[in-house]
Amino acid sequence: MIHSTAIIEPGAKLGNNVSVGPYSYIGNDVVIGDDCIIESHVVVKGPSIIGSGNHIFQFASVGEACQDKKYNNEPTTLIMGDNNVIRECATIHRGTIQDQGVTKIGSNNLFMAYTHVAHDAVIGDNVIFANNASVAGHVHVGDWVILGGNSGVHQFCKIGDHAFIGMYSGVNKDVPPFVTTIGMPAGPAAINKEGMKRRGFESDEIMAVRRAYKAFYRKSLGVDEAIASLSEDAAKFPAVQTMIDFVKASERGIVR
Repeated sequence: MIHSTAIIEPGAKLGNNVSVGPYSYIGNDVVIGDDCIIESHVVVKGPSIIGSGNHIFQFASVGEACQDKKYNNEPTTLIMGDNNVIRECATIHRGTIQDQGVTKIGSNNLFMAYTHVAHDAVIGDNVIFANNASVAGHVHVGDWVILGGNSGVHQFCKIGDHAFIGMYSGVNKDVPPFVTTIGMPAGPAAINKEGMKRRGFESDEIMAVRRAYKAFYRKSLGVDEAIASLSEDAAKFPAVQTMIDFVKASERGIVR
């Protein structure tokens, strides 16, 4: 399962049934879980902990030192969950001591070709990065988020669960859960209705999220006024409360 031309440093630890293709490099302080497939010409450096069932395609670079000029070779970390697919030429960097020292990737994510996850980013589960989508340092992306092709997210922004970042969006503010964005800079376009339907949300909760979207974006209300107007729906629908909690916690402000 390990090709003769692959280089596995002595400090690396590989689980059961791991495949490493031709000319790939696995560095010291790398832990790779069971049933992972590392294709040819892949570089994995550490300290990195890679879970089980991940598939990393050719020319990807995973766990490399970050591009932050303040980084001074401190022993920061990448932690990745299970069953992620990392396609050609994707790059995922370790964290910095200016944050928690770790970049975190959840499980069941798809990173298409030429995508980039910068230092200290936190990516949830079931996320899709379409081709050339990138997130800068310290970005947090929730579960079930889709980033369209060639979209980019400014450092320290947060993307809520089930949001949809449209192609070519330039996100420089926080994106609440369930919101779809488009444009440069990115602005709100609608709710991610189709995504909610696919993930089993009932029609009445989808309608409640639509009302919340209108309160935040279509009624010329201030944020506090919008939140106050949603108290009844928030008591009945967890999705609306999720939106409210996200908006209240936003430090950069939400996309407008």
